[in-house]
Amino acid sequence: MKKIIVAIDGFSSSGKSTMAKELAREVGYIYIDTGAMYRAVALYAIRNGWMTADAIDEEALRQHVGEAVIEFRPNADGRSETYLNGENVEREIRSLEVANGASRVSTLGFVRRELVRRQQEMGRGKGIVMDGRDIGTVVFPQAELKLFVTASPEVRARRRMLELQAKGEAVSYDEVLANVVERDRRDTQRAESPLRKAADAVEIDNSRLSREEQMEIVRKLFNQLTVDN
Repeated sequence: MKKIIVAIDGFSSSGKSTMAKELAREVGYIYIDTGAMYRAVALYAIRNGWMTADAIDEEALRQHVGEAVIEFRPNADGRSETYLNGENVEREIRSLEVANGASRVSTLGFVRRELVRRQQEMGRGKGIVMDGRDIGTVVFPQAELKLFVTASPEVRARRRMLELQAKGEAVSYDEVLANVVERDRRDTQRAESPLRKAADAVEIDNSRLSREEQMEIVRKLFNQLTVDN
């Protein structure tokens, strides 16, 4: 079977990570969560006092971002978890505070360039599924399969709220919706690698699709490129 690069871009809480993880597990590819990488940098900045609710010490982060060692290791169930300088931070990076911080650090050109360099190195041998905001447009414009995942802000906010509440976070729908809308604004309007659909990407709006329905679409697209050719 031919090995390819699968690039999955899309809005926050659109389900692209779930899609990417499932596809990678089914076909035996390596899954790389680029959003987790930005979250890890945000957590690193918060812990070191370089980012507060009001400001980012860009110079300090610029000097030290290269020291943030980010790795993905499988847990006992075979699922990938994020490590920052040897510490498992999978739970910490999924908080609303860190999600908002990730959206902020992702607007910084030097952060994006450093992480894009690392991501391109990870995909050198192909056989990977990578999801994020600029995978098909910047990181791997040569990817054989590009997907762009979207859903209405209201649907995405509801999903995110339930996910956070299941983890014990006390959040309201209005709070999460405001965060989703703000992240969309930052992602699409930032100067460095804004979120946009690649010209050759297949768009999947899963507002009304079940998980299995969307995976059927993805499987068909993947098999057309790897099995039929």
